[in-house]
Amino acid sequence: MFSDHVKGASIAFDLDGTLVDTAPDLVRALNEVVEPEGLEPVPVAEVRAMVGRGARVLIERAYAAQGRALIGDEVDAHVRRFIDVYRAGIADRSQPFPGCIEALDGLKAAGAHLSVCTNKPSELADLLLQTLDMDRYFDRVIGPDRTPAKKPDAAHLFASVSPGAKRIVLVGDSEPDATCAKAAGVPLILMTHGYSEVPVSTLGADRLLDSFVELADALEVVLPVSP
Repeated sequence: MFSDHVKGASIAFDLDGTLVDTAPDLVRALNEVVEPEGLEPVPVAEVRAMVGRGARVLIERAYAAQGRALIGDEVDAHVRRFIDVYRAGIADRSQPFPGCIEALDGLKAAGAHLSVCTNKPSELADLLLQTLDMDRYFDRVIGPDRTPAKKPDAAHLFASVSPGAKRIVLVGDSEPDATCAKAAGVPLILMTHGYSEVPVSTLGADRLLDSFVELADALEVVLPVSP
Protein backbone atom coordinates (compact mmCIF):
# COMPACT_ATOMS: atom_id res chain seq x y z
CA MET A 1 0.00 0.00 0.00
CA PHE A 2 2.70 2.49 1.01
CA SER A 3 5.99 2.59 -0.86
CA ASP A 4 9.52 3.21 0.40
CA HIS A 5 8.89 6.89 -0.39
CA VAL A 6 7.42 7.34 3.12
CA LYS A 7 10.35 5.69 4.92
CA GLY A 8 11.77 8.06 7.50
CA ALA A 9 9.11 10.69 6.88
CA SER A 10 7.26 12.31 9.79
CA ILE A 11 3.50 12.13 9.38
CA ALA A 12 1.59 14.10 12.01
CA PHE A 13 -2.14 13.51 12.38
CA ASP A 14 -4.84 15.56 13.98
CA LEU A 15 -7.06 13.34 16.15
CA ASP A 16 -10.74 14.35 16.40
CA GLY A 17 -12.35 14.33 12.97
CA THR A 18 -9.19 13.08 11.27
CA LEU A 19 -8.28 9.71 12.78
CA VAL A 20 -11.31 9.10 15.00
CA ASP A 21 -14.97 10.05 14.76
CA THR A 22 -15.32 11.30 18.33
CA ALA A 23 -18.41 13.46 17.86
CA PRO A 24 -20.89 10.80 19.08
CA ASP A 25 -19.19 10.56 22.49
CA LEU A 26 -18.75 14.32 22.75
CA VAL A 27 -22.48 14.72 22.11
CA ARG A 28 -23.25 11.96 24.62
CA ALA A 29 -21.28 13.84 27.28
CA LEU A 30 -22.73 17.20 26.29
CA ASN A 31 -26.31 15.96 26.57
CA GLU A 32 -25.66 14.28 29.91
CA VAL A 33 -24.61 17.71 31.17
CA VAL A 34 -27.31 19.92 29.61
CA GLU A 35 -30.43 17.76 29.70
CA PRO A 36 -30.70 17.78 33.52
CA GLU A 37 -30.70 21.58 33.22
CA GLY A 38 -33.85 21.47 31.10
CA LEU A 39 -32.31 21.78 27.65
CA GLU A 40 -33.35 19.66 24.70
CA PRO A 41 -30.74 17.10 23.57
CA VAL A 42 -28.29 18.41 21.00
CA PRO A 43 -28.14 16.44 17.71
CA VAL A 44 -24.78 15.06 16.62
CA ALA A 45 -24.99 16.95 13.31
CA GLU A 46 -25.00 20.27 15.15
CA VAL A 47 -21.86 19.44 17.11
CA ARG A 48 -19.51 18.11 14.44
CA ALA A 49 -18.46 21.56 13.23
CA MET A 50 -17.84 22.76 16.81
CA VAL A 51 -15.67 19.93 18.09
CA GLY A 52 -12.41 21.77 17.53
CA ARG A 53 -13.51 24.65 19.73
CA GLY A 54 -13.43 22.63 22.94
CA ALA A 55 -15.84 21.76 25.73
CA ARG A 56 -16.51 25.32 26.86
CA VAL A 57 -17.72 26.44 23.43
CA LEU A 58 -19.82 23.29 23.00
CA ILE A 59 -21.62 24.00 26.24
CA GLU A 60 -22.04 27.73 25.69
CA ARG A 61 -23.42 27.21 22.20
CA ALA A 62 -25.81 24.50 23.37
CA TYR A 63 -27.27 26.97 25.85
CA ALA A 64 -27.28 29.90 23.42
CA ALA A 65 -29.11 27.86 20.77
CA GLN A 66 -31.99 27.39 23.19
CA GLY A 67 -32.08 30.98 24.42
CA ARG A 68 -30.20 30.34 27.65
CA ALA A 69 -26.91 31.73 28.91
CA LEU A 70 -24.28 30.66 31.43
CA ILE A 71 -22.04 32.99 33.36
CA GLY A 72 -18.76 32.71 35.23
CA ASP A 73 -18.60 29.80 37.64
CA GLU A 74 -21.57 28.09 35.99
CA VAL A 75 -19.57 27.59 32.81
CA ASP A 76 -16.56 26.25 34.69
CA ALA A 77 -18.72 23.79 36.65
CA HIS A 78 -20.38 22.53 33.46
CA VAL A 79 -17.00 22.11 31.76
CA ARG A 80 -15.68 20.05 34.69
CA ARG A 81 -18.79 17.88 34.62
CA PHE A 82 -18.51 17.45 30.85
CA ILE A 83 -14.87 16.32 31.07
CA ASP A 84 -15.70 13.80 33.81
CA VAL A 85 -18.63 12.34 31.86
CA TYR A 86 -16.67 12.25 28.61
CA ARG A 87 -13.63 10.61 30.19
CA ALA A 88 -15.75 7.89 31.78
CA GLY A 89 -16.97 6.64 28.39
CA ILE A 90 -14.42 8.15 26.04
CA ALA A 91 -14.74 5.46 23.37
CA ASP A 92 -18.23 4.15 24.01
CA ARG A 93 -19.37 5.41 20.60
CA SER A 94 -16.16 6.70 19.00
CA GLN A 95 -14.50 4.75 16.20
CA PRO A 96 -11.57 5.19 13.84
CA PHE A 97 -12.73 6.38 10.44
CA PRO A 98 -12.95 3.67 7.76
CA GLY A 99 -9.52 2.70 6.46
CA CYS A 100 -7.67 4.52 9.25
CA ILE A 101 -6.20 1.46 10.96
CA GLU A 102 -5.14 -0.09 7.67
CA ALA A 103 -3.39 3.15 6.72
CA LEU A 104 -1.56 3.35 10.05
CA ASP A 105 -0.49 -0.28 9.72
CA GLY A 106 0.84 0.41 6.22
CA LEU A 107 2.70 3.55 7.21
CA LYS A 108 4.39 1.86 10.18
CA ALA A 109 5.37 -1.12 8.06
CA ALA A 110 6.88 1.21 5.46
CA GLY A 111 9.03 2.96 8.07
CA ALA A 112 7.21 6.27 8.56
CA HIS A 113 7.35 8.08 11.92
CA LEU A 114 3.81 8.78 13.12
CA SER A 115 2.59 11.28 15.68
CA VAL A 116 -0.57 12.97 16.89
CA CYS A 117 -0.80 16.76 16.92
CA THR A 118 -4.10 17.63 18.62
CA ASN A 119 -5.77 20.43 20.54
CA LYS A 120 -7.53 17.78 22.64
CA PRO A 121 -6.09 17.71 26.18
CA SER A 122 -3.21 15.24 26.18
CA GLU A 123 -4.65 13.12 28.98
CA LEU A 124 -7.86 12.59 27.00
CA ALA A 125 -5.98 11.97 23.75
CA ASP A 126 -3.83 9.34 25.48
CA LEU A 127 -6.87 7.66 27.00
CA LEU A 128 -8.81 7.64 23.75
CA LEU A 129 -5.94 6.12 21.77
CA GLN A 130 -5.21 3.54 24.47
CA THR A 131 -8.87 2.53 24.69
CA LEU A 132 -9.05 2.07 20.92
CA ASP A 133 -5.67 0.24 20.88
CA MET A 134 -4.23 2.93 18.62
CA ASP A 135 -1.50 4.32 20.87
CA ARG A 136 0.96 1.69 19.58
CA TYR A 137 1.18 3.48 16.23
CA PHE A 138 2.49 6.82 17.48
CA ASP A 139 5.93 7.95 18.60
CA ARG A 140 4.45 11.08 20.17
CA VAL A 141 1.00 12.29 21.23
CA ILE A 142 1.17 16.05 21.72
CA GLY A 143 -1.82 17.90 23.09
CA PRO A 144 -1.85 21.63 23.85
CA ASP A 145 -0.40 21.10 27.34
CA ARG A 146 2.70 19.39 25.92
CA THR A 147 3.73 22.16 23.55
CA PRO A 148 4.75 25.81 24.00
CA ALA A 149 1.92 26.96 21.70
CA LYS A 150 -1.04 25.02 20.35
CA LYS A 151 -2.38 24.81 16.81
CA PRO A 152 -2.59 26.83 14.67
CA ASP A 153 0.91 27.77 15.88
CA ALA A 154 3.63 25.91 13.98
CA ALA A 155 5.39 25.19 17.28
CA HIS A 156 2.76 22.57 18.04
CA LEU A 157 3.52 20.66 14.87
CA PHE A 158 7.27 20.83 15.37
CA ALA A 159 6.87 19.59 18.95
CA SER A 160 5.05 16.53 17.64
CA VAL A 161 7.87 15.32 15.37
CA SER A 162 11.47 14.33 15.99
CA PRO A 163 13.92 17.21 16.45
CA GLY A 164 15.43 18.12 13.10
CA ALA A 165 12.80 16.25 11.07
CA LYS A 166 12.89 17.45 7.46
CA ARG A 167 10.18 15.49 5.63
CA ILE A 168 7.00 16.42 7.46
CA VAL A 169 3.35 16.20 6.41
CA LEU A 170 0.34 17.24 8.47
CA VAL A 171 -2.91 15.32 8.01
CA GLY A 172 -5.94 17.09 9.45
CA ASP A 173 -9.53 18.10 8.86
CA SER A 174 -10.04 21.77 9.71
CA GLU A 175 -8.82 25.36 9.69
CA PRO A 176 -6.39 25.12 12.65
CA ASP A 177 -4.60 22.30 10.80
CA ALA A 178 -4.47 24.30 7.58
CA THR A 179 -3.13 27.41 9.30
CA CYS A 180 -0.59 25.36 11.25
CA ALA A 181 0.76 23.61 8.15
CA LYS A 182 1.05 26.91 6.30
CA ALA A 183 2.91 28.51 9.22
CA ALA A 184 5.27 25.53 9.39
CA GLY A 185 5.82 25.44 5.63
CA VAL A 186 4.91 21.77 5.31
CA PRO A 187 2.52 19.89 2.99
CA LEU A 188 -1.07 19.61 4.13
CA ILE A 189 -3.55 16.80 3.56
CA LEU A 190 -7.13 17.36 4.73
CA MET A 191 -9.80 14.72 5.21
CA THR A 192 -13.28 15.67 4.04
CA HIS A 193 -14.99 13.50 6.66
CA GLY A 194 -13.98 15.77 9.54
CA TYR A 195 -15.27 18.63 11.65
CA SER A 196 -14.39 21.79 9.76
CA GLU A 197 -16.49 24.88 10.50
CA VAL A 198 -15.86 26.18 6.97
CA PRO A 199 -15.90 24.24 3.69
CA VAL A 200 -12.74 22.16 3.78
CA SER A 201 -12.22 22.81 0.06
CA THR A 202 -11.49 26.49 0.87
CA LEU A 203 -8.57 25.79 3.21
CA GLY A 204 -5.79 25.41 0.65
CA ALA A 205 -4.82 21.79 1.22
CA ASP A 206 -2.29 20.18 -1.07
CA ARG A 207 -4.65 17.22 -1.22
CA LEU A 208 -8.25 16.64 -0.12
CA LEU A 209 -9.11 13.02 0.68
CA ASP A 210 -12.50 11.41 1.04
CA SER A 211 -10.96 8.22 2.42
CA PHE A 212 -7.78 6.89 3.97
CA VAL A 213 -7.57 4.56 0.97
CA GLU A 214 -6.32 7.61 -0.94
CA LEU A 215 -3.57 8.49 1.54
CA ALA A 216 -0.79 6.45 -0.05
CA ASP A 217 -1.19 8.14 -3.43
CA ALA A 218 -1.46 11.57 -1.80
CA LEU A 219 1.80 11.10 0.11
CA GLU A 220 3.58 10.05 -3.07
CA VAL A 221 2.67 13.47 -4.50
CA VAL A 222 3.12 15.88 -1.57
CA LEU A 223 5.99 14.31 0.36
CA PRO A 224 9.43 15.62 -0.58
CA VAL A 225 11.89 13.07 -1.93
CA SER A 226 14.37 11.85 0.67
CA PRO A 227 17.77 13.52 0.19
